[in-house]
Amino acid sequence: MENYDQNFSIKNWAEDDRPREKLMLKGKAALSDAELIAILIGSGNKGESAVELSKRILKSANDSLIDLSKLSISNLVKSFKGIGEAKAISIIAALELGKRRRSAEVIERKIISSSKDAFELMHSMISDCLYEEFWIIMLNKANKVIKYESISEGGISETVADPKKIFKMALENNATSMILCHNHPSGNLKPSDADIKLTKKLKEAGLFLEILVVDHIIIGDEKYYSFADEGIL
Repeated sequence: MENYDQNFSIKNWAEDDRPREKLMLKGKAALSDAELIAILIGSGNKGESAVELSKRILKSANDSLIDLSKLSISNLVKSFKGIGEAKAISIIAALELGKRRRSAEVIERKIISSSKDAFELMHSMISDCLYEEFWIIMLNKANKVIKYESISEGGISETVADPKKIFKMALENNATSMILCHNHPSGNLKPSDADIKLTKKLKEAGLFLEILVVDHIIIGDEKYYSFADEGIL
């Protein structure tokens, strides 16, 4: 058993195959997702190297970093021998940083000029949510982001957005336009009848208050649906 365990140790691998050394020699882009996770966890268990354990963790999440980011600390600790709280926290923290970087890049630009810009801004906020959440992005005349706020959180298949709360918030922040946004945890991007009715209701109300509803984005995992792009706003 001792020789078997030693064969799995990364220390016994060729230098080019060791994740840390590989990153230093070839750059971060040369590493697979599993190798990057292996660097985070540092070590595996008696039967697996850090890389093999990382591959198994990824496989349990359909080889998807998106699905992996939805796992909790307890999920990781209970499901994988060799993953304690500290290692689980490292994995979750790294994935969260990746999401925040994505939204930070959009915030730095500040101007929302397309549905994709809105998606990139909101993706990290709601793409991993297990329940529906409704948000608004408030913009000024130059389409610069003033603020984005959560309006409500609902169940697995729906959430309630109060028009009075939405426009009160927009007025308080001197917004001249807004983008509506909510997620579909199921990943199905098709708008429901309720989504369409609410969007039309808010658009009509906005005309009276001179606060334009310029789009409604539905986010599901890595994809989105834009009411404006589809011509139904």
